[in-house]
Amino acid sequence: MRIVRTVPRLPRRPRDAHKGTFGHVLTIGGSPGLTGAPALAALAALRSGAGLSTVGCSRAVQPVVASYSPCIMTLPLPDTTGGCLSHAALAPALRFSTRCRAVVVGPGLGRDPDTAEFVRSFLASVEAATVVDADGLNLLAGRAEILREAPGEFVVTPHPVEAGRLLGLPKTSPAPTDRRKAVADLAALTGAVVVLKGHRTLVCDGKRLYENRTGNPGMATGGTGDVLSGVVAALLAQGLEPFEAAVLGVCVHGRAGDLGARRLGEVSMIASDLLDYLPTAFQRGRS
Repeated sequence: MRIVRTVPRLPRRPRDAHKGTFGHVLTIGGSPGLTGAPALAALAALRSGAGLSTVGCSRAVQPVVASYSPCIMTLPLPDTTGGCLSHAALAPALRFSTRCRAVVVGPGLGRDPDTAEFVRSFLASVEAATVVDADGLNLLAGRAEILREAPGEFVVTPHPVEAGRLLGLPKTSPAPTDRRKAVADLAALTGAVVVLKGHRTLVCDGKRLYENRTGNPGMATGGTGDVLSGVVAALLAQGLEPFEAAVLGVCVHGRAGDLGARRLGEVSMIASDLLDYLPTAFQRGRS
């Protein structure tokens, strides 16, 4: 496997650009009590250069998600009696996804069985480049080969325990001990670009391997993974191929965390702080 050490860059923006030039990102997520996750991903997509950002969520939580920022749009979708996304959301979500260059599936979705059916059916059919994270990954456990057989291109972003679930590891030892082997095994299993999060996050597409050197322990807080998903999706929407988008995404995401830690300290930093430091993190990459 070839080791990659060079981080790609986004091309400079044409002077006659408009919001459609930089792509539309659809984030599918949210459920009662977990509305912040898709909002973080959607805002991170905008901070990372996407022209438009929409959250597709259950009707039950749509007003809450819409309240987070006037910059993100929402797509209310059919829900279950418990307020989670229903399998009946499949047709409208797929129809909307044809307007988008990139999709995020998973932040705050919950694990309702009807939602699981939606996720598996959606991923088997979506054609836009798609980032799968959080509950999107948990709902794929035991069915990860769906991605390999699907028409779209995928980036999956598991933390170690989610990686263990996808690989079918026993609950007594849920996280893989050999990270390089695990990320390569996941790439083979899913046919996707795999981002194995953690200290020195690994990115692998089965042929290339990148080890990230940015980031710090202050990023070990809820929501930072949702921000990463939005960053990677925005880079996909702007035309980067999946491996490049994942490499640049984890580097810039970690760099934003480093900038935040210098100002706020590792103890006090929270996920939404990363949104404020993404602009400088991207500019540092151009220097």
